[in-house]
Amino acid sequence: MSTCIINPTRIKGEPELPPTGILAVNPADSGCFSGLAGRYALHRHVLFHAQLYRGDTFFLAGPAVGAPMAVICLEKLIALGARRIVVYGWCGSLHPSLAAGELFVPTGGLSEEGTSGHYHGGEGGDDESLRSWLVETLAGVGHHPKQGRIWTTDAVYRETREKVQRYSAQGILAVDMEYTALRAVAAFRRVSLAAVMLVSDELFHREWVPRFQHKQFRADSRCVLDRLCAVIQPGEVA
Repeated sequence: MSTCIINPTRIKGEPELPPTGILAVNPADSGCFSGLAGRYALHRHVLFHAQLYRGDTFFLAGPAVGAPMAVICLEKLIALGARRIVVYGWCGSLHPSLAAGELFVPTGGLSEEGTSGHYHGGEGGDDESLRSWLVETLAGVGHHPKQGRIWTTDAVYRETREKVQRYSAQGILAVDMEYTALRAVAAFRRVSLAAVMLVSDELFHREWVPRFQHKQFRADSRCVLDRLCAVIQPGEVA
C-alpha cells in the first residue's frame, strides 16, 4: 500500500469523541443542532465548516453534503475517536414502493461518486449488526424503514430519466450523494457505519416531485434526528 502524505489525526486542542455518534449530512437539519445540544448536554466544537457537538455518551456532527466533504468529515471523526457512526440524511426515491416521507435504510449501493474508488477501489461494507439495530430501534419508536440498495452520485443535476428507469429495474430504490463513499471509508478504517434516510423527493413520475420544501417534511426530519439522538446511547447500540 502506498504511503499517504496527509493523514487524519487528532491535534492539540481537539476533542476526544465518544465512540458512538451521528453524522447528519443535510444542511437543512443543522438548524436544530443547537437545540439538540441543549437537550442532550452536548458541547460545540469546530469540524471544518461543519458543526461538531460532543457529549459524554455520543456526538452529533454535520452538515457535509456530497461524497468528498462527507468523507473528509468522517475521516476526522474517526481520528477523534468515532467507531460507531449512524449517518442521517435525505434521499430521492426511484420506485413507487418508496414514497416521500418514508424512512429508508440502505443495504448496499451503486457508486457513481468519485471518492470511494480511492479507498481500495470499492464500495466497502457497512455493519450489518448496527444496521439491524437501527431498523429495530426505529420500528420501536414508531418508524418502519424500508431497506434496499441505493445509487450514490456526485451529479445531482445529471440524474437522468434513463438512469432512474434502469437502476429502478435493477432493484435500486433510492439515490443520494454520500452513502457509498462513507461506506467505503468505514470498511477501510474498520469502523461500524449504517445509514437512515428520509425520502425527500420522487423521481419515478413523469415530472420530478420534490417534498423537501414543505414545512411538515422539515419538521418530520427534525423529529427523526431528535429520535436518533434519544436512542443512540452506547449501551443500547449493538
